[in-house]
Amino acid sequence: MASVVEQHHDYTKKLTGRAFYESIGSPKFVVAPMVDQSEFAWRLLTRSYMTPETSTKLLAYSPMMHSRMFHETPKYRNSNFEPLKTPLPTPSEILTPPASPSENNLHLDGHPTLDRPLFVQFCSNSPTDLLTSARYVAPFCDAVDLNLGCPQGIAKRGKYGAFLQEDWALIHNLISTLHANLSIPVTAKIRILDTKERTLEYAKMVLNAGASIITVHGRQREQKGHNTGLADWTVLRYLRENLPQDTVIFANGNILQHSDVDECLRLTGADAVMSAEGNLYDPSIFAEAPPVGEEGREYWRSKDGKFGGYRMDAAFRRYMDILYKYVLQTEPPTRKALYLPSDPPSIESSADATQEGLSGAATQPPAAAESSAAESSASAATPTSQPVPSKKRKRAEMRTQRANNTQQSSKKTDERMSINLRVVQAHLFHMLRPLVAKHTHVRDALARCKAGDIDAFENVLQLTEAAVRQGLHDYEIGVDDGMPEEKKAVKKDGENGELVAGAESATVTDGEKKLQEAEADVVITTSNEAVLRCRRPWWVMQPYVRPLPEEALQKGAMTLSRKEKERLAKEEENVKETGLQPEGRVEVQTIGNGGGTVVNGEMEESTKPTVEIARDGLVSG
Repeated sequence: MASVVEQHHDYTKKLTGRAFYESIGSPKFVVAPMVDQSEFAWRLLTRSYMTPETSTKLLAYSPMMHSRMFHETPKYRNSNFEPLKTPLPTPSEILTPPASPSENNLHLDGHPTLDRPLFVQFCSNSPTDLLTSARYVAPFCDAVDLNLGCPQGIAKRGKYGAFLQEDWALIHNLISTLHANLSIPVTAKIRILDTKERTLEYAKMVLNAGASIITVHGRQREQKGHNTGLADWTVLRYLRENLPQDTVIFANGNILQHSDVDECLRLTGADAVMSAEGNLYDPSIFAEAPPVGEEGREYWRSKDGKFGGYRMDAAFRRYMDILYKYVLQTEPPTRKALYLPSDPPSIESSADATQEGLSGAATQPPAAAESSAAESSASAATPTSQPVPSKKRKRAEMRTQRANNTQQSSKKTDERMSINLRVVQAHLFHMLRPLVAKHTHVRDALARCKAGDIDAFENVLQLTEAAVRQGLHDYEIGVDDGMPEEKKAVKKDGENGELVAGAESATVTDGEKKLQEAEADVVITTSNEAVLRCRRPWWVMQPYVRPLPEEALQKGAMTLSRKEKERLAKEEENVKETGLQPEGRVEVQTIGNGGGTVVNGEMEESTKPTVEIARDGLVSG
């Protein structure tokens, strides 16, 4: 891996291609680059589910960043990439000895013991901008990736991502400039083109320009949003069979569950599998399920042992503790052990306290939920409205400390909040999706949370834990199986032979059917198989199954059921109520110091250079 700070390198001797891939451990699992969604805290949460034996097989990408904004605008740079506790040194400072930071100054992104291997991704249409920004991050990552896959309107307006794919000369120039002038390898992420033959020529050009690894998203540029559809793994297999044998290929698309990874590797011949949305809804997607009998408190398994998954309350706790420890640099609160139905009454919270949490009336957890398991009996005798003074003081001190650390974090990043604090709400709406659909008071509390308000998110965690506790209790006594209503409806519709709008399913059967029916121009995929395969109780993290592409509906090959139409309409309404936008949102930001035309001693707003920056909710392709 790259050293902490770049010194004098002979760029002609850097490892490239398969030799480079093997030097970083030949990773099999890859966390995709996503706008405001693959930041340090989320990467660390994903890594936390890996065992010591599998941790070396996980590679992660940074969020996609805008190359011009990154090197011209310090606020943007320092809030989106935080490898040091101090602002990033300029490339000239990095290349001039002595520039090595002390180990005590290391912070988040690219930390040598916490966040490697790491690729940093930029979107760009300027070789100069791309190289300048790449030199900032090179000391703190293993490779720099060029985004050639973003299909969104913002990429079209800015001429980057998938909207460069007609300009092969520019793409070649972008990649070759980094290959020749950067101390670490350059990689690229592309989408497939309209034919497999054209895609092959495209991939060859990218590799010949100097890309050491190519990630191939098996969807075309037009496949996005409700038109996402299935990724075409047959094109990836074609590339594998027709590119040089030592080419390193990452496959992207159709990864809903852990079991899809091996299927993708087998069917495509890729070296590794990248997950974007699958990881957003379930950060444990790359982890193996624990053996039967060794589930502990974080993994849930059904009574018949046929399926299971990691609990939402447990993942939420892990995420919050990462924010406390690494971003805010303070100790997480002392928490009671997560609930299990098998727990003896002595370590359970009272039923009244649970119901209070479910009602959303309590803004603080029950006293028993704040104490350790060993203290629970004593705390149960203390009314929750009158906590022990020492504990009350301790909680007040912790809140003050967290508030101070949040303020310091904002000041530290040039008055721009760290991305790790800015995107918490969006992450939780993804991860808790089935839970907040059932428990609207949790959804409402989450919608009220402001970026950086760690206490507000702590309150949502307590409500989540109470909801999961009740769900586990009801399941154990046979009151409710916990399956989301939409998935119960799918099962009923499937039993009645009624087709429901489909989604990406990575099973061999779907892949074979898609290939067989392609020439007949018949769309036959339904969501029934995918939804039933992925169905889990609402307290377990699980993938989101997207509906069929709009063009399939327009062809009349399939129609949405009434229930599916109602579900999609309700989902869109709920998303809008929370302030999030399904396809992400866009902010217009000023570049650099906002230089422009000066009139009468003042800068004219209309002449300040600006650029559109994608925000949370937008997967970068």
